[in-house]
Amino acid sequence: MMARQAGQTAGSQGGPATATPQPPSHRPRVAGPAPRRGQVLTTKVGLQMPAQMAYDEWERAGRQLADVLDSSSWWLGDWLVYGKDHYTDRYQRGIRAVGLSYQTLRNYAWVSRRFDLTRRRPALSFQHHAELASMPPEEQDLWLDRAEQRQWTTKQLRGAVRATRRPAPRPPAPGEPSRRLEVPGSRLQWWHKAAEQLGVDFEQWVTATLDSAAASALEEEIAGPEEDAEDAGPDGAGSLAGPAAHLPGGHAERAGPVAIGA
Repeated sequence: MMARQAGQTAGSQGGPATATPQPPSHRPRVAGPAPRRGQVLTTKVGLQMPAQMAYDEWERAGRQLADVLDSSSWWLGDWLVYGKDHYTDRYQRGIRAVGLSYQTLRNYAWVSRRFDLTRRRPALSFQHHAELASMPPEEQDLWLDRAEQRQWTTKQLRGAVRATRRPAPRPPAPGEPSRRLEVPGSRLQWWHKAAEQLGVDFEQWVTATLDSAAASALEEEIAGPEEDAEDAGPDGAGSLAGPAAHLPGGHAERAGPVAIGA
């Protein structure tokens, strides 16, 4: 009797009772296999890190990732050089097909053309080479030797090159006031040591360092040499700020996870 009344009540309020539609169920995404201890799995959208990882293992994985990132700059540059040499009328179509930035590849290709495989230094980064790409080969090799022997960072290499290209400070003209800067002797020795490590004249190093600090404080933009030809070089000195700055997203298509680290 109660069941019949319930049915009549439902019908009288809005016709036959109907089942409430349920939202479609979404199956949770199945994560890949959990990384083993000390193993980092790379996927197209990120890293799978193990739950427990020693610091040394984490640091080693970072070095390996950095090596891949740096090497990919050479790979992409060589890839475009080959395409331009072999598919003159179609290589741009290939770039569009894979979704890479032409300007980025152009910068990479320019550096790759300036250093053939036999002259590239594995101990130095792609950016070390990019800093010297506009020089004649003899000067490139000289600076690569210095950077490799003294284990310079890219910033140290750039500073040493700029210091040697700064004109020597001119002596004050007669009647022109000159000022002296009082500094502790220990600090002066420290500065001399820095200039000596870079292999540049002390006064040139001081001048270049102060000029650089002043330009940074005043937010001065230092433009690089302009090139008209397509393969003559990048658009400006700042266009190769490092491999990470210009790697186009998603260029590394991978079918599955790749393990990094032991």
